[in-house]
Amino acid sequence: MSTFAFGTYRVSDENLLHIEALKEAIESGIRLIDTSTNYSDGGAERAIAKAMGFFEDEIRDEIKIVSKFGYIQGSNLQAHKESPFEDVVEYSETCFHSISKSFLHRELTQSLERLQLNRIDCYLIHNPEYFIFEALQEKMPRDAMLDTMFARIYEAFVGLEEEVKEGRIASYGISSNAFSKAHNAEDFLPYEDLITLAQNAAKEAGNVHHSFSTVELPVNLLEREGLACAAWAKSNGLRVLVNRPLNAQKESLMYRLAEYTEPHEYYHALNELLEICDNDQLQSLYNLIEQMDMNKHKFGWIGDYDSFLYTQILPSVKKMIESVHEDVLEILLKYIETFLSEYKKMVEYECSKATKIQLKEFFVACESVMQECALLFLMRQDDIDYILVGMRKPSYIQEIMALKE
Repeated sequence: MSTFAFGTYRVSDENLLHIEALKEAIESGIRLIDTSTNYSDGGAERAIAKAMGFFEDEIRDEIKIVSKFGYIQGSNLQAHKESPFEDVVEYSETCFHSISKSFLHRELTQSLERLQLNRIDCYLIHNPEYFIFEALQEKMPRDAMLDTMFARIYEAFVGLEEEVKEGRIASYGISSNAFSKAHNAEDFLPYEDLITLAQNAAKEAGNVHHSFSTVELPVNLLEREGLACAAWAKSNGLRVLVNRPLNAQKESLMYRLAEYTEPHEYYHALNELLEICDNDQLQSLYNLIEQMDMNKHKFGWIGDYDSFLYTQILPSVKKMIESVHEDVLEILLKYIETFLSEYKKMVEYECSKATKIQLKEFFVACESVMQECALLFLMRQDDIDYILVGMRKPSYIQEIMALKE
């Protein structure tokens, strides 16, 4: 039976609750923490270091840290513009990618500094398939595309074997969303030859045995293609980590496999804000809040709302309150903050209701809430070692760990 690990996507060292959650996880028996150089622009790794600082060496030595490299975002993107990195794939204006040896060495050095460690237990290439995305756009023939992709991975493996030899990492692997694609999908990343690549890389680096130990990929109740990769990995003695256990995709739609209770304070927060905005100066804000209330059930999943909040709602609200006097503004902002907090809870509730109806066939055999059904499905998979769960609140850790019992 698989066990749980702490996934630090969206964890930041600037959020004290996240650090408390990490401490709670370690105290509750979590012994593997998964992170990446690009999570919160390095903030996740710094948060791990802060949390680990509360424990004695005996406990710290038990904790396995898995980190990743590949993304060029945030401060890395700015550094690239000033002094370009090697073999860069420009995926979008805000997301570049590289798995070159020079970038690997740079990123590992920074990861070790942020984590305050001399060695990381496992270092993963993070989604190397960004090269495949670029090759598909350029209409590169598939054989040439895969040959180049595996040549890039091989060079990265050599660099990782060199880092094993230097003692800065204990092992390495690949985290790839493309491992979970159907084998006939154009962006599927074949994995059957990775062991051979690792063996050859070890020889080139002067190591007797390869240190390729781990694969990480998305698997959940709806997306099961990755179980084939998990079975291959286990048959070859590799460790299997699965991510996105509760954020699932089906027919190009995203679903949050979790149930939420209806927030009892929502309508109180809504009515209070509407009452304050019921005047000529704030009429546009009043209208916006009314529209939000009427459309709270129309989001496909909570991620759609998060995007809408930052691209539409917050910019509109900022513009609508520009002329509000500062004496009134402070009070108004508190009511807006309270409403938006309750509104997100309501959107989560509405999304979970719709998800339970749309995906009811997946939960027929399970009488628990959706998140428990989804996690129990993964726990019963023999080929999965760790389920990575984003546990950013101490209370959430207690719910997750209760499933192990």
